[in-house]
Amino acid sequence: MALVNLNAENFNEEVQKAPIAILDFWAPWCGPCRSFAPIFEKVAQKHPDIVFGKVNTEEEQALAGHFQIRSIPTVMIVKEGIVVFNQAGMLPEDALEDIISQVKELDMDMVREEIAKEQAEQENPQN
Repeated sequence: MALVNLNAENFNEEVQKAPIAILDFWAPWCGPCRSFAPIFEKVAQKHPDIVFGKVNTEEEQALAGHFQIRSIPTVMIVKEGIVVFNQAGMLPEDALEDIISQVKELDMDMVREEIAKEQAEQENPQN
């Protein structure tokens, strides 16, 4: 796939169609965001099977609010519609590559089971 500028209109379509989507929440005035951009773009070129989406938090405040972005850059990874990674701060290229490898190996059935278990515990807390 490629590098995509995400906004409220195309976000769901782009992220849902991708088995894995890596999101970069950024702003034009943010120095670390500008430093991270070339790393994000370089890694995106190496992984054509993954959607790499950039969300400008200045222009897309509703998306930033929905994902509770409090500092930028924030990197978020969505696999099969589930957020499996969320970290504020700039990542070095090797760290981003390592995280991508780990996400590719994730057993999503196990992740969904864990989520269901946590939700059940929240709904029926044991005293």
